[in-house]
Amino acid sequence: MLYGTITEFCTAERCAVMSAGPFEYVWTDCSNPKRSIKCSAPQYIDFLMTWIQDKLDDESVFPSKIGVPFPANFMEVARTIMKRLFRIYAHIYYQHFENVERLKEEAHLNTSFKHFILFVQEFNLIEDKDLQPLQEVIERLTSKER
Repeated sequence: MLYGTITEFCTAERCAVMSAGPFEYVWTDCSNPKRSIKCSAPQYIDFLMTWIQDKLDDESVFPSKIGVPFPANFMEVARTIMKRLFRIYAHIYYQHFENVERLKEEAHLNTSFKHFILFVQEFNLIEDKDLQPLQEVIERLTSKER
């Protein structure tokens, strides 16, 4: 939802590489982990949203019927989803925060990200090394003084 407000600024021309400052991300399809694709931020985000929707629609991954167990690799899938969603937040903070400020959406972005990161921390869904791009933001938003 937040990303949708900045799509006019996040184009293949302006964001030719999916990145967050010095951190670059390539798309890796989990069905073929040896094949990584360097792509623009909008393409990466499109790949990600399609992949997540496919996972959510897959009854073998996210069963919707009562009594049907989740698969043994469920936490691995959930962690991958969250790690990749984090990359969108990181991209927005690094590459588009000025756009977010101009749209007067920084409070909404910060609140959304804070909820996201508190959930991630509660269930240990993303490794610390993968959170590094936004470590300062995380510390600022989750400090006890706030």
